[in-house]
Amino acid sequence: MGRAVDDSGTPAGEPEPAAREAADRNADPAAAPAEEDPLALRIEQLILGAERRYTPFQAARAADVPMELAARFWRAMGFPDIGQARALTEADVIALRRLAGLVEAGLLSEPMAVQVARSTGQTTARLAEWQIDSFLEGLTEPPEPGMTRTEVAYPLVELLLPELQEFLVYVWRRQLAAATGRVVQAADDEEMVDRRLAVAFADLVGFTRLTRRLEEEELGELVEAFETTAADLVAAHGGRLIKTLGDEVLYVADGAGTAAEIGLRLIETLANDPTMPELRVGMALGTVTTRMGDVFGNTVNLASRLTSIAPKDTVLVDGALRAELVAAGDAPESEKEADNASGYRFALQPLYQRPVRGLGVVEPWLLSRRASP
Repeated sequence: MGRAVDDSGTPAGEPEPAAREAADRNADPAAAPAEEDPLALRIEQLILGAERRYTPFQAARAADVPMELAARFWRAMGFPDIGQARALTEADVIALRRLAGLVEAGLLSEPMAVQVARSTGQTTARLAEWQIDSFLEGLTEPPEPGMTRTEVAYPLVELLLPELQEFLVYVWRRQLAAATGRVVQAADDEEMVDRRLAVAFADLVGFTRLTRRLEEEELGELVEAFETTAADLVAAHGGRLIKTLGDEVLYVADGAGTAAEIGLRLIETLANDPTMPELRVGMALGTVTTRMGDVFGNTVNLASRLTSIAPKDTVLVDGALRAELVAAGDAPESEKEADNASGYRFALQPLYQRPVRGLGVVEPWLLSRRASP
């Protein structure tokens, strides 16, 4: 990726060498890394696989990437501005060069490359925080008095790092294969972004009161148990977990029957756990817009509103999802029809129409599991 240079041979838009050196010496102390423990630096070098060598300007120059674009990539990945501290490694240079190379080759537009950096950074940041908070923290309790956590962490990270890296790549490839398969099977190009999906929210009832009553550790354990249960049930029955929000999860499914089954199983599973509060679920079927792994649109808003008005331990669905359940033979058109046939999985009871803020008047349907004859 070529760049204009001035008469001194310095890439246009970058400081002269003397100015860069002055910037290195006079960098904002608040932006530069503070004095760090030598062992902490050894752990960083172990994880990154390289030592600190470059300032941001030097790394951008080595990658042959304009400094402005390099800064956009770093910020998108969630990395803080560090002034001109010498804190970047050869791995940072290689990552910059690869991402910019995809733009130069025409495989990604510049905005898409920034979006890739942002989505990857946000996802892996959350993963890393979880691993440290919930995994490494427990394993690095000093086994002997006098040993620091860092002294225990170094050999542990040295053993775990290659295994966790391989596992991360394996899971990512599996998820990428599944996502690619869904795109390939899309009916047309528009369906890749705007798709017809069943969208559902599952929300713990009375969570705000629980936050005042439970200790922080107890509350954390409850949230983790809820998220784990929800994630397992959604995955096992063919749905896709979009995100968790502490007391609420959002999932989608390609079919109404799949979404309905997951919603009822969530209610049934938590009802059998005395430590869990009641749950309410709302779901709707329709076109959604997908961006960076999230979903947006009126269908998502309707599912959220239905959740907010659902009685505890119930599932409310909209008319479109109810119609698909009927069309698929999963629920009867009416209870009279159900009396003359068997094999229906679900029962649907109409509730009073009501106005929903921003969405007009809707007619919710109460979903339940049909008892075996």
